[in-house]
This record gives sequence, C-alpha cells and structure tokens, in this order.
Amino acid sequence: MTIINNKMSNSFYCNKLIYCNNVSTISHILDSRVLSSKYYSTGRLTKTQKDSYSIPENLNEIIIGLSLGDLYIQNFRNTNARLMFKQGIVHQEYIYHLFNLFSSYSNMKEPKQYAYLDKRNNKVFTSVAFNTYSLPCFNYYHELFYVDSVKRIPLNIEDLLSPQALAYWAMDDGFKLSSGFSLCTQSFFKEEVELLSKALKDKFDINTTIQIIKPKTIRNKESYMIYIRTNSMNNFKSLV
Repeated sequence: MTIINNKMSNSFYCNKLIYCNNVSTISHILDSRVLSSKYYSTGRLTKTQKDSYSIPENLNEIIIGLSLGDLYIQNFRNTNARLMFKQGIVHQEYIYHLFNLFSSYSNMKEPKQYAYLDKRNNKVFTSVAFNTYSLPCFNYYHELFYVDSVKRIPLNIEDLLSPQALAYWAMDDGFKLSSGFSLCTQSFFKEEVELLSKALKDKFDINTTIQIIKPKTIRNKESYMIYIRTNSMNNFKSLV
C-alpha cells in the first residue's frame, strides 16, 4: 500500500485510492507533465497567450477520467472554460498531485484551503482546491461533458476511455468496497450509468453491476453506482 505520488506499485491511496501495478505507466504520467514556456504566474493572459495553450494526449486522457469524477468544468457566460479541482482536506496530497500536472495552466502558486460550516450538523469542513486559467483548449471538454451546465456522459464514452482515464476516474471518485471496487456515479441518470457499465465491459472486459442507492428522504430520487465485481479485479488492477 503506497502513494501514487511516490511512483510506487500496488498502491491504494486513502479514499482517492487506486491499484497501480503498471509502474511504468504511472511514472510516465508524472514525468511527462507539461511545464512549458507558456506558464505565466501573475496577471491576465492576452488572447495570443490563451490561444497558445494546448492539451497533450496524456493530460487529455486524465481530464476525461477526472470529468467522470469530481472535476468541475466551468464556462461562465459563454467565455472560455476552466477546470476547477476540489477535494476534502484528507485528500490534500492527491490535489497536490493534480496541481503538479496542471500547474502550467494556472496562475496559482499552490492549492488553497477553504473552511465552511455545514449548518445541517453544525460541523466545519475544510477543503483544498485550485483552478486553471479560462482557456480555449478547455472548451472541448465542457462541450463534451455538459448540457445546459449539467454534467452528462458523452455517447462515445467508450471511445474516449483509456487505462489512464480509468485510473484517474477511480482515484478521483472511487473506493474499495468488499472484494470489489465502486465508482461513484450517483449524479448521472440510470441510462448514463448503464452506458458507462457497458463501456467498461466492451472496452476493458470489466464485469460490473449497477447498485441502486435508495433515497434517504421522499424528496430524493434513486441513484445508481457502478460496482466492479470481484472476478474482474485482477483485470482492473492490471489496467490501472
């Protein structure tokens, strides 16, 4: 059990956890971070500077995976889109890992901590977050995953998924459950969860079941979560 940031194998990372048997793949992800001359630490970018940014393939796959999880892609008043990363303080190391990958797209020196009071239970929670610049290169992902500002699953998600995308999806919004692994898909419609389940089977031969999450109150609706079955865990671990 080790941390992905240290590039070590067989890791299971807190609740941002993932099996990492393929060390060469993970090392490539970390070593191929884009830190080009396009990094501007302060002030606004000119249009020319914004247009100069592009997304390399390794980060494209990571964004696809994160978009299936907690990543929020904001497009305010039809301007350029930006990526917004946020996790609970317990996952601070994971956020710093993501920041290292995307720091060349941000004017922040490091992620920031935020505290807020949950009035339902009068508890204070702390989160850690960072944003990117609003850039044309992120517009594609907003158009791909959002309809009327609501996150949706693209119909061609099977074509978009890769082992690297699967790894970051699992790290961002998955957890070990019993002898299998759960992917938190409760925010998606049943048909979209079925589409994701089918993509996992057809693309990676991963067997899943769709678990129904009963509502806690009569105001809420049923939600659906993907569970990777025990008989596919070896396959899942070999991929990520």
